[in-house]
Amino acid sequence: MRIDILTPLPSIFNSIFETSILQRGIKSGIVKIKIHDLRDYSDSKQKKIDDYCYGGGAGMVLKPEPLAKCLRSLKKERKYNKIIYMTPDGQELNQKLSNNLSQLENIIVICGRYKGIDQRIRDLFVDLEVSIGEYVVSGGELPAAILCDTIIRLIPGVMNDETSALLDSFQDNLLAPPVYTRPSNWEGNLVPGVLLSGNEKEINKWREEKSLYLTEKRKKHKNIK
Repeated sequence: MRIDILTPLPSIFNSIFETSILQRGIKSGIVKIKIHDLRDYSDSKQKKIDDYCYGGGAGMVLKPEPLAKCLRSLKKERKYNKIIYMTPDGQELNQKLSNNLSQLENIIVICGRYKGIDQRIRDLFVDLEVSIGEYVVSGGELPAAILCDTIIRLIPGVMNDETSALLDSFQDNLLAPPVYTRPSNWEGNLVPGVLLSGNEKEINKWREEKSLYLTEKRKKHKNIK
């Protein structure tokens, strides 16, 4: 899989893709990440990529020219399955969406900054708009990193134990059950006895019951809010 990320702040991604599971996926060649600095596609001497918002108001907007130039250059090189824009008003990211995206071959992720990107880029180029929640952060870089993490860990061969991702919360629309490790008695707090029993049937039953309980509890909490 190849992921091209368009951003005015490429350095943010340096440490993110050099650690843990993401680094393993990249080093193994299973996934390829390419970061594109939008300033490299600016035609102005000052490498300007933003300008004032038409109609007035505070904040700057990413100009359409650098984005379009970069997108057109990439699309000449290969076919992309999805061009994604990270934005608070997009479709909220969930496990089902991550599963679907992890099966694609080539995607582009656009990171917004300031007040966002020129609407004409959204209208002409973007296939999918994704949000990581109903709140605003300083730019699209961290949301893009979260999106990439959720996708990459699902690609076969990236994780040492490929079944691990299949047991994550939300894969079956349920939250994962509680997990415990050694010691079995920590400061007087004991691991549930069923997990020490070796009885696989009873362990699976306990895990299913806990998943159902936690899922229902979360639903009730969201409704109260």
